[in-house]
Amino acid sequence: MNTPTVVTERLILRKFTENDINAIYKIFSDAQVNTFLPWFALKSLQDAEVFYKTRYADTYILPSAYNYAVCLKTNDLPIGYINADMKDGYDLGYGLRKEYWRQGLITEAGKAVIGQLKQDGIPYVTATHDVNNSRSGAVMKRLGMRYKYTYVEQWQPKNLSVTFRMYQLNLDGNEDRVYNKYWDAASVRFIETDI
Repeated sequence: MNTPTVVTERLILRKFTENDINAIYKIFSDAQVNTFLPWFALKSLQDAEVFYKTRYADTYILPSAYNYAVCLKTNDLPIGYINADMKDGYDLGYGLRKEYWRQGLITEAGKAVIGQLKQDGIPYVTATHDVNNSRSGAVMKRLGMRYKYTYVEQWQPKNLSVTFRMYQLNLDGNEDRVYNKYWDAASVRFIETDI
């Protein structure tokens, strides 16, 4: 089981391939799309090739990897990405070209990936968003994730102080579990009551 393809009503979630370099460039070169992401926007197709190799190709050799290209069924071309990290946080991340925003595509993809994770025995997923990126938090809520806490982190490589909200969805029935790694590492952390 290594990145199983997942199909939804409108989408195909599959591995990125070397044939997707142009699509990767379109997704990751838009500064607006990448505002709240930890990396800088790509500047060239060569950057996209390196990004593909380090972010995707090298990950796909692992025993389990949930790093998907989000493709429309109509043409199977990547318009975004969604992934769940296989480290202890099982952190969910996603992004979409801006011309596809506000169509529910990432929510649709997220529900499918979470379903696959649950089927594969992953106990929970987490996700974080910059407090200034409320649309990402809205996606987390639509996926059934619940707010747990807020923390401040010096984000690299952009070297910015960012206030994050952490959401979690327990998939194994253990509703009391809270992933506390970010809380424990942060010197500034708190629980907001109006989320």
